[in-house]
Amino acid sequence: MKLYTYFRSSAAFRLRIVLNLKGLDHELVPISLLNSEQLTESYKAMNPQGLVPMLEDEGQHLTQSLAICEYLEETHPEPALLPKPPIERARVRAIALVIACEIHPLNNLRVLKHLKNALQQDEDARNAWYRHWIAEGLGQVETLLSTNPWTGRFCHGDSPGLADAFLIPQVANAVRYQCPLDAYPTIRRINDECLALPAFAKAQPHLQPDAI
Repeated sequence: MKLYTYFRSSAAFRLRIVLNLKGLDHELVPISLLNSEQLTESYKAMNPQGLVPMLEDEGQHLTQSLAICEYLEETHPEPALLPKPPIERARVRAIALVIACEIHPLNNLRVLKHLKNALQQDEDARNAWYRHWIAEGLGQVETLLSTNPWTGRFCHGDSPGLADAFLIPQVANAVRYQCPLDAYPTIRRINDECLALPAFAKAQPHLQPDAI
């Protein structure tokens, strides 16, 4: 099993966490987004989108972090990332999707490059853009977590799961861009709980072999 990854990619960070939580042996294959290695012909032959992460397993190349997480959950069901009751599974997926679909797409590297190069936005403007969408998105996640009795030590109950694997990389991005987190006490508490676990701690960007 190979994970094509980039140390600062929050989507790849999610997969590193999930693979660690599942205890699955895997090889990390760094793809430098900084040097546009994801756009080479050899990589796009495997992943036409030219994105990370990509998981190679049983001769297949799997893309999109949520789809890969679901694949790993189905093929390696223990320890479970999703609760058994369908209504609870829907809640966990919803939290993950707020991050994957509402926050991350507006703040990923492609968007920031477009703001800089095509729209001529300076660094202050780009950072303001980033912080705006972080504040809006994390504010929504904080409400989802703080008002629901299913929230426990982690996003859902007292075991780490899919929602946590999506949340913690987004918090790391927020810290990197100096986004204030005072308004999100539940998120900060869960972040601390997760980072105390080896599966999350070992997946952090600065500990990756391609970290610069």
